[in-house]
Amino acid sequence: MITMKEWMELVDYKITEGSDYTWSCYGTNAYQLSSWNGIHGAGGYSFNIVFSTKTQKVYEVEVCDYTNDRAYRMIAENKRKKHAKEAKQHLVDLDEAWDGVKFIDLEVDDDFISKCLAIKAGEDYSTDISIPLDLPDDLLMFAFKCAHAENITFNDWMNKMLKSFIDKVEKGEYNKEDAKQWAEQHQLPKFPIEEEDENQTGQ
Repeated sequence: MITMKEWMELVDYKITEGSDYTWSCYGTNAYQLSSWNGIHGAGGYSFNIVFSTKTQKVYEVEVCDYTNDRAYRMIAENKRKKHAKEAKQHLVDLDEAWDGVKFIDLEVDDDFISKCLAIKAGEDYSTDISIPLDLPDDLLMFAFKCAHAENITFNDWMNKMLKSFIDKVEKGEYNKEDAKQWAEQHQLPKFPIEEEDENQTGQ
């Protein structure tokens, strides 16, 4: 998750609005800031952040691209379930950014930052979504060798393999049990969920 410093640099330290975050999913110290350039439609954008006033830890960031009607978001992994649960309690569609525009959730900090910079500069940017991969050394080397053999980049080869896997899942050739067995056979690492911070427990 990006830091307060990174977000402040993205918006050039220009804050247009701020208030307490009224939902309880991020705790009692949650505060939100916005930076909007004052334009709705072509040339318009806004950046939003929710963070802890006690620890400065960032819970959620958003960027709205009003030129292209796109909205990107990142939510701290250990807060997603609580956020979704509270949205349901409030009868809010948590995926809706504004009328007819859905949030696109991002997983990689650099992906969010690069899209923000391009949106702010009014430049074209890739709508592809980066995903984090943590492969064992032997599988990583295997992937590099395969990409080299096909004379394509590592990223292109990984995209090709992931698309092939997704296609097979959609056709019913693979299921969750197959994926689980494959992960166990290759001893893929398990990813621990971050511990709840501050006074979040039980909320």
